[in-house]
Amino acid sequence: MPARFVGIDVSEEELVVAILPEGSVETVSNAVEKVRELCVQLVSLSPALVVLEATGGLERPLVRELSAAGVPVALVNPRQVRDYARALGKLAKTDRIDAVVLAQFAQAVQPQPRPLPSEAAGKLRDLLSRRTQLKEMLLAEKNRLRRASPTLKEGLARHIRFLEEELAALEKEIAELKKAEKELAEKAAILESAPGVGKVTSAVLIGYLPELGKLPGKQIAALVGVAPFNWDSGRMRGRRAVWGGRSQVRSVLYMATVAAIRCNPVIASFYRRLRAAGKPVKVALVACMRKLLVILNAMVREGRPWNPAYATH
Repeated sequence: MPARFVGIDVSEEELVVAILPEGSVETVSNAVEKVRELCVQLVSLSPALVVLEATGGLERPLVRELSAAGVPVALVNPRQVRDYARALGKLAKTDRIDAVVLAQFAQAVQPQPRPLPSEAAGKLRDLLSRRTQLKEMLLAEKNRLRRASPTLKEGLARHIRFLEEELAALEKEIAELKKAEKELAEKAAILESAPGVGKVTSAVLIGYLPELGKLPGKQIAALVGVAPFNWDSGRMRGRRAVWGGRSQVRSVLYMATVAAIRCNPVIASFYRRLRAAGKPVKVALVACMRKLLVILNAMVREGRPWNPAYATH
């Protein structure tokens, strides 16, 4: 029998399921009972791969059910699938078309299934997302306060105090979750043993990068977006550049690297060597980000805390 590939377009109310090579398309409810029935149906088909787009959390119940049933699932970036659809000349967009394109993408590209975060790591990720939202709202309100008329200042100040209290309570909840869950506590202890890596960086790495410690160094660097890509054609040799990746992880990794250049002997030595060789500041910083990430990846994989001799090699 030819291998089956399944694409599922997820919305709040419906799941549109396309199966290749049969070419069948079916729409089912996104209710809990129907999701379980769909999982049983897909298990019986033994698909080679099921592909879904990351849609801000709506896909999580289905992905967890499929993974628990042993069905290989890949969550992909919607931009990749949209670019693939344009390459096929499919400019229209409906749920049915999207499901078929996802199935074709699964068949042609066969993206690698990636490990899902545990339930605790998923909860941590939700809390971190809310933390980001609160910080953005707080910054926006503080900017408004500076330009506000006297009529509005009291209300803005009251709202700022409320947001600051909510943020403090949320950060306390994040810290308590990291301590209460053994898996999170062990990972956090390993990560935070590296000079330059603080509590926020370790939380973001655990929540937003479940692949940490499970992929080779080059793959984890490309996944985060700190691996340089070639830009060559014929005799032309273009400048290498990083592109894509997970912005949340890259942001905290940048701050951790800036701190590590001051307090981490391995990263500091590497940075000075690059600068002495004439590398621009930004190039040297990104190279240090990649080095720090690869070291942290190895530490989590081996279950070892920071060791300068181990990190150097």
